[in-house]
Amino acid sequence: MRFFPTTADPTALDRATAYPADGPIAALTAERIREELDANQFRPEWAWLAEDEDGHVLARALWWGRADSERPIALDCLQVRATVADPVSVATRLLDAGHAAFGARPLYNLSLPADWSSRSELTEAVAWRREAGLRTGLSREIQRLRYEWTPAAGVPEASGRLTFREGSDEEFLEAFVRVSADSLDQATCDELRTKNAWQLAEEDMKFYLDCPGERSWWRLAELLDGTLAGLAVPSATPYNRNVGYLGVVPEQRGKGLVDEILAEITRFHATERAERITATTDITNVPMAAAFDRAEYEVTEIRMVLEAPGAA
Repeated sequence: MRFFPTTADPTALDRATAYPADGPIAALTAERIREELDANQFRPEWAWLAEDEDGHVLARALWWGRADSERPIALDCLQVRATVADPVSVATRLLDAGHAAFGARPLYNLSLPADWSSRSELTEAVAWRREAGLRTGLSREIQRLRYEWTPAAGVPEASGRLTFREGSDEEFLEAFVRVSADSLDQATCDELRTKNAWQLAEEDMKFYLDCPGERSWWRLAELLDGTLAGLAVPSATPYNRNVGYLGVVPEQRGKGLVDEILAEITRFHATERAERITATTDITNVPMAAAFDRAEYEVTEIRMVLEAPGAA
């Protein structure tokens, strides 16, 4: 069996693009792949195939990155033909080959319908992907709820309990540090096991500065007396507006202020005529999920993230 990037063969990219978008887990169509290639978010060197000795494609893996990424950020599509007797082995070898070439193990985003765990065809499809990820070093699993707001939900009004202002990088860095304390976000908790809060804050700021959103969108949330309550970091993806990051400092939690900060982000994007605002939160972060529910954000899918422990 041969494992290779589509740069290794003049017709390999066509074969990868033409691979059927079938199976119980939604895959990428040829049209969508071409769009991502045109945007430089998929690249031939990030598209890998597994073929048998007769040249039949048995599996494909497509990694995604931003247009300016030096290396892929996430595995966006992993498929093995139903005729393969041991999909775990083939998928593991394909991922290992890609990871060796990249010099990194990008995370794997697996988008699932909200009821996936009650559907046998989906649990089976997830099981072999999860096992392949584990074998190739993507052993940390986080499940996130993906939310979406549309104008039909209405634009929340300001309550007057908080004011929002621009702030310096130093002020935002301190705010990121403060809201990370006792966080219920699983990724934040995992990261704080291996690094201090200041290191994590610097990484979080760099991540959001690198996102398509603008730094000028960020706001510090304060009580009427000027006391810091939290922060609002509206952001964007290559496809739509995004809630980004928000948090309340520990001493102000339990007062409903998360609703006020989320409402500010929603109002900001709505004022910019956003037709869709997306957001994610961990399944285990019950208070944040409840805030999205109250704000009329709807769950559209569950995103299972498999990543290497300690990954940035």
